[in-house]
Order: sequence, then C-alpha cells, then structure tokens
Amino acid sequence: MHELGIMTGVMEAVSVSARDAGATKVLKVSLSVGVMTEAIEEALRFAFEALSEGTFVEGADLEITMVSPKSLCLECGTEFSHDRFHLACPACEGFATKLTAGREMQIDSIEVDIPDEEDAGEGKE
Repeated sequence: MHELGIMTGVMEAVSVSARDAGATKVLKVSLSVGVMTEAIEEALRFAFEALSEGTFVEGADLEITMVSPKSLCLECGTEFSHDRFHLACPACEGFATKLTAGREMQIDSIEVDIPDEEDAGEGKE
C-alpha cells in the first residue's frame, strides 16, 4: 500500500506549510494525482484520515483530482489520451510515445485557519 507512504509525505508538507503560515487548523487539502502512479483514491483518503487523527489537520476536507494519462507520439506528433495499458498512438499505431500527463503527485492548495492578530491578542494585557 504505497498510498500510506504518499500521504505521509503530503501530511509532512502540509503541516510544515500550515505552521509556517501561522495556521491553527488545516481546513482543506487539494491534490492532483496521476492515474499512472497507480495510487488508489480510496486508499489515499483512508491514509489521510488515519494520519490526520489527533493533529491540526484532523477533520480537513481532502479533494483529489485524478489526472488521466496523455501521451505524445514521437513518430507522428499526435497527442492523445489513453488508459494505463493502451499506450500505442491511435493515429499511426506507433509505440514511441512520451507520457505528458498522468504521473502527477502534487499538492495544489491548502486552506488553513489563521487567527486575526486582533483575535490572537484578545484576553492578553
């Protein structure tokens, strides 16, 4: 289950970024995950929930955009979409192709709660 390893890295990056921004809570994490990574969306969600338990990420929404594979034929120049298994160019049937999308694994955005300076100062004198 490599999804746990993937999500461990995501959680570390999210935590560092959120803390550096002065956040008290992470509200939402948006990811783009390529189909060719073979990561399973439900397993990523399970890992996110398990790893966020007891942290300031707990309860945050997880938005995952699965990115379909696209390739460029190096023989005829056709760009085409495909699944994980059919990589031949539909125009010339060539196999000399270069994957241009579908192996992404990136954090697109993080939404956090950052207290206002006025709120942070309330009750302190």
